[in-house]
Amino acid sequence: MKLRTRLPRAAALALLPLLALTACGSGDTDGTAPAGAQAAPKDDPVADVREVDAIAALLPADVRKAGTLRVGSSVGFPPGAYYPNGTDKDPEGQDIDIADAVAKVLGIELQRQDASFETILPALGSGKYDVGTGNFGVTAERLKTIDFVTYINDGQGFAVRKGDTELGKKKITDLVQLCGLTIGTGAGTTFEATLTAEKGVCAKAGKKPYEVKVYAENGATLTALQQGRIDVIMSTINGLRHQASQPASQTEFLGEFHRLDVGFAFKKGSPLTKAFQAAVNELIKNGTYTRILEKWGTTASAIDASEINPREHL
Repeated sequence: MKLRTRLPRAAALALLPLLALTACGSGDTDGTAPAGAQAAPKDDPVADVREVDAIAALLPADVRKAGTLRVGSSVGFPPGAYYPNGTDKDPEGQDIDIADAVAKVLGIELQRQDASFETILPALGSGKYDVGTGNFGVTAERLKTIDFVTYINDGQGFAVRKGDTELGKKKITDLVQLCGLTIGTGAGTTFEATLTAEKGVCAKAGKKPYEVKVYAENGATLTALQQGRIDVIMSTINGLRHQASQPASQTEFLGEFHRLDVGFAFKKGSPLTKAFQAAVNELIKNGTYTRILEKWGTTASAIDASEINPREHL
């Protein structure tokens, strides 16, 4: 249930700073974790999941016959998806467990292919992947071209270096608080879109504008923060909270800024959405969903029911 292609060497190397600094795992190609690396939790809530015939029947006939789906997966940021045992081993994380559990309910195998976050949504439209995973937030802009099936509620947050004197432990509630600072974030993310769209707030407030630096990998963003090339990171709530819990990262989480539903991504009009929604709701009903979130420390992101294409939270 965890088939994947190997991460290209350049991308694997780009992950090394994040994995080393957060003590989450190794990017070494021999798959051995370095001394002191954080192991993934041992609980396996997916093991007992079984196919549900009525839900599997919601899949298109050709998918049921093939028995596989191609998944474009963005890997590199715990607790969502990362490599605790090296890039030649299977990735682990909340998103991995939920996707694998959904696949078992549907009676299919996932052909997981590692991909850069910003490339996955466009590749759905071209037919390269059947589904995308990578903590994709549901936004009004994305809903124009992408269908979503939600499975958690995460969103946007900020983090700084531990001991930062500019922002301290002050929660960011208004982007005006960031005027004059340099913010690092991921390419193609809702964070980049928000920061770009709101860049005029500083001028309106009579303050120096903030600068945005965009990185293709989370590891590069964290390295930039540690080296003082950026002042603050804008990224996922769960990812930054987890990162701050690792002493080696030397970061402090500044709280939630904006909540977003997160979901499996599909090309517009995909015939897969109803089956995936029913599978997620089955996992919620039978308790597997709760066990997965408890395993990864993300119960604050639990949803009561999966939705197809909900409106963006305002």
